[in-house]
Amino acid sequence: MEEGREEGRQEGRQEGREEGIEQGRLNKALEAVPRLLALGLSVEQVASALELEVKQVRAIQKGR
Repeated sequence: MEEGREEGRQEGRQEGREEGIEQGRLNKALEAVPRLLALGLSVEQVASALELEVKQVRAIQKGR
């Protein structure tokens, strides 16, 4: 029974790490949006390059 709990804890830690990594990737992509737009890329190009949704890029463009 204790072995099952420890396994569950390990799985939880791994999921937490993966979520943290994904959140970090998203934050970096969102930070890059204004710079890429300033370079003259279109909203669609920025979304494609950073693997974001167009609506996310537009929201940042509008200052949200």
